[in-house]
Amino acid sequence: MKKIDVEIPEYDLQKGVQYSWENNFEIQTELGDNAIVIKANKAGLKSLAYQLLTLADVPDDKQVHLHYDVINSLEEGSIELIIERI
Repeated sequence: MKKIDVEIPEYDLQKGVQYSWENNFEIQTELGDNAIVIKANKAGLKSLAYQLLTLADVPDDKQVHLHYDVINSLEEGSIELIIERI
């Protein structure tokens, strides 16, 4: 098994969840047959992994989410994607 060390930003009450992006990331989302489809290159998958780990590390008393759309992170033609921490 491969071990990967990852540094994730701490949750900041003023700034919220901090997004971390790999260079040249590409992420697309679409609605398939009753499914959300996420397509990404290697950098995009790593970026999503970092962000999911960051979201998982938010204090339990905070209800936060990650919001992706074509304005800030997704490729043109993608549908919005929101991932919530409950």
